[in-house]
Amino acid sequence: MTAQDATLATIRAHHDRLGRTMSDHALTIGHSIDRLASPMPRREMLVDFCAQEVLPHAMAEEETLYRVAGDLPRTRLLVQAMHAEHLTLRELAGDLATAGTQGEIIGLAAALNAIFQAHLDKENEILLPALIDAGVDLAALLDGMHEILGEAGSGEPQEIQPAAAGPDPELDVCRLPPAQRHQQILSTFHGLTAGTAFVLVNDHDPKPLYYQFAAEHPGEFTWDYTESGPELWRVRIGRP
Repeated sequence: MTAQDATLATIRAHHDRLGRTMSDHALTIGHSIDRLASPMPRREMLVDFCAQEVLPHAMAEEETLYRVAGDLPRTRLLVQAMHAEHLTLRELAGDLATAGTQGEIIGLAAALNAIFQAHLDKENEILLPALIDAGVDLAALLDGMHEILGEAGSGEPQEIQPAAAGPDPELDVCRLPPAQRHQQILSTFHGLTAGTAFVLVNDHDPKPLYYQFAAEHPGEFTWDYTESGPELWRVRIGRP
């Protein structure tokens, strides 16, 4: 894997973590009304997440990726639109911090999540490939940019490594019929005790399953990709 490929994989992995965290907060807030629970504690977590990670990430992108992409004819209009989306995210995060009713909190959290997920998709599928096609050296441009590269930002871009051998058992569902996969995965998860985990092996990205977990088990699970395609996906699923 080249440095360019590794940097792209690192950016997308960080985007995936940001997107999953945002979705988890928003879904938990949305389902609070069904459980007759207050959304206030999770609202504070989402506001803090935006202040500590989402908005610094957006600012770092504007100073690097957007600055370069804004000078390219192919991406100039896209960058203008994405600048506007950053402003919208800032406004929504500010409104969420001061919202006074449960309805406002749930609506603002849902809007934040919807805009952020669409924004990440455009960066992953349009902006980053366009920069690579234009010959932009992402590794050099983003050297040390922790806000964009995540944990890899303090050093060289890191490749996504396959799951290492260890105590966590693997659940390989590749050969199971699709109708049986979710049942087997959920059964394995329900059998976990606190502090334990298993590694799900699948032949496609199980992101829809993540959303099911977030809706049914908010705050009760961990979800960490250790391999992300193109042939196999491995996800370490655990109980905190």
